[in-house]
Amino acid sequence: MPFMIGRAPLRRTLNYLNAGKLVLKDKIKVFSVAYNIIGQNNAGAKDFVFWYLPQIQYKNPDVQVATLKNLTPTPFIKCYLEDGKQILVDIDNKSKEEILEHLLHTIGKSKDVLEAEAITAEKKDNPANFGAGCERACMCEIYGQVPCSGVVPLPKVMRGKYKNAD
Repeated sequence: MPFMIGRAPLRRTLNYLNAGKLVLKDKIKVFSVAYNIIGQNNAGAKDFVFWYLPQIQYKNPDVQVATLKNLTPTPFIKCYLEDGKQILVDIDNKSKEEILEHLLHTIGKSKDVLEAEAITAEKKDNPANFGAGCERACMCEIYGQVPCSGVVPLPKVMRGKYKNAD
């Protein structure tokens, strides 16, 4: 499989991407990470980008994610909100787990909000639905629809067999 080639191909599997914990708040529009490739104080930021950034991108499809390499002496994360404000998070000398936990508490949605969103996203009963597991088993049970062809035969004008026979 071609997607299983490269460094840590596990990061490209759907199970790994779904396992991400960080779901950003709705008001965040841009999420940027600035870090250097070399240096001991950048190790946690580099690991965070390598392991957690694909999950963040997958869980937040409406958020623009940018990485800025070798442009700053100290690593940081900056979030731009929809009202023009910015949130700056210092990640200097922190491990990837510490960074993730800090982001979960500051810019991530809480578990209660995520559970409420999951409940609203579930399929709700719609009176237009019919079939197994719905309120109506057949479309013919709805008023104004053509009755079941098993009970009442369709008129010949509505059957394709007799359409051109006139």
